[in-house]
Amino acid sequence: MKYSEFDKIIPDLKMDICRKAYLENKDKIRIKKEKLVVINLGKIFDATLEIGILKGFQAMTMRDLSRVSGLSMGGLYSYFSSKEQILTVYLGQGRKIIKEVLERFIMEKTLPIERLRTAVQIHLFLTEKMHEFFFFSYMEAKNLSLEERERSIQGELGTEKMFEEILLDGQKQGVFKEVNHTLSASVIKAMLQDWYLKRWKYAKRNVHVDQYADFIMAFIAPFCIEGVPA
Repeated sequence: MKYSEFDKIIPDLKMDICRKAYLENKDKIRIKKEKLVVINLGKIFDATLEIGILKGFQAMTMRDLSRVSGLSMGGLYSYFSSKEQILTVYLGQGRKIIKEVLERFIMEKTLPIERLRTAVQIHLFLTEKMHEFFFFSYMEAKNLSLEERERSIQGELGTEKMFEEILLDGQKQGVFKEVNHTLSASVIKAMLQDWYLKRWKYAKRNVHVDQYADFIMAFIAPFCIEGVPA
């Protein structure tokens, strides 16, 4: 699959996050018109990312969010009681969406190599489509509450576990080599993270996300796949 195909299949993840955030928090949001809530949640979440990336989450205030989102202070508080609540809802829904999309595409494949290739591609495509979400989540992890930091860590470990299980299943089928799959998954995850953490570097070199996905598969193949010379 190419990124252009993925982009057509999964057109607007931001609206999905906002819609699910509304549906799961109806009882806490004082505004009841779904269409209006989804639009304003998008403004609030966009403002959170913009300010967070610019000055950091700890320095962000509800007044900052009001100014950048265009909502009054009263309007903002009708959705959330604090910036911490905004972050918990946004990151939580984002992680759920990412997991759902990854699992959906991987489950469509049966061959171990195709499952591994798909996991690499879709993870990269998600980080391309949700770059600010991934960048903010990683860079601000140290400034989050203990509870939110733990959720972030578990999210990352969950992705590594997904790769580990694909590799282990492929080994049982005689497709992948018997190596330390835990470390292999960790290294694959690190290479995927490099794409969104150092995006400027790849943009400067005119490397497209499709090229990077192909490179990762070619890079790990000699180490992981039986019959491919190291």
